[in-house]
Amino acid sequence: MRSTRITAVVAGAVMMAGLTACNGGNGSGGTSSDAAGEKKSPLDVALASLKTAARQTDGKKSAKVEGTVKNGPSNQTMKGALDWSQGMRMNVDITQSGQSPMAGKPMKAIYTPDAMFMNMGAAGMPVAGKNWVKYDYDALAKKMGPTGALLKDQMQNNNPTRAMELMIASGKVKEVGKEDVRGVQATHFTGTLSVQELTRMQSKNLSEADLKALEAQMEQAGSKAETIDLWISSDNLLVKKRERMDSSAASFDSTVFYSDYGTKVTAEEPPAGDTVDFEKVSQ
Repeated sequence: MRSTRITAVVAGAVMMAGLTACNGGNGSGGTSSDAAGEKKSPLDVALASLKTAARQTDGKKSAKVEGTVKNGPSNQTMKGALDWSQGMRMNVDITQSGQSPMAGKPMKAIYTPDAMFMNMGAAGMPVAGKNWVKYDYDALAKKMGPTGALLKDQMQNNNPTRAMELMIASGKVKEVGKEDVRGVQATHFTGTLSVQELTRMQSKNLSEADLKALEAQMEQAGSKAETIDLWISSDNLLVKKRERMDSSAASFDSTVFYSDYGTKVTAEEPPAGDTVDFEKVSQ
């Protein structure tokens, strides 16, 4: 299999995980108390609500996920479960459409704290006689430069609270109103962040040089800003997240639904004998 095809697959799978917004400020802290009788501003109220939701959501440690990603001419849908109790673990089924070489062919993806595994055999496209392709995060970081470094950081630290933490850290959030999300009454929050804010807030592990390179790469692609929409249920849990970014290259639109918090997630590495490393077939 050609390197470009594999790279397209991993890029799509990464976006499906909903990793654009990640690792902002500390959303686990409590809200500050106001002086007696002092009225909070709409921003203060929104921030307090998101901080509470971040604590509640993070404490659940796992959830079922279902979503879609639109990235230019290529679309994806996914359904599975995510566990963030000890690094990110996820087990999902992904189906691509549009111009993807695997359009219409459901494919299993398994995420562990160290690597991602794609079942290319299930899509009728085995690689080097193996059904599974392993994408080691360290190897991707070396191969892809700043983008790979960001990918590694996000894949190892992602969970549903990250988008909330990013919006809290930015201070750019407002409440839109109450809406129904698949039968659940939820409060809708929205915020828009610039490319500079995204690159500065979304990773704590990238070097200054990598951050500047990543910012330049996003600006070169024509990216201006990202809009994040969050829906929080009455029991302070994230039930829906949408992220949108337009660029001269292609628009990105990801929507993920979260449910069944606390669900059991099985995400074990596939058999080594049926797995090939991405770096060995990407030359």
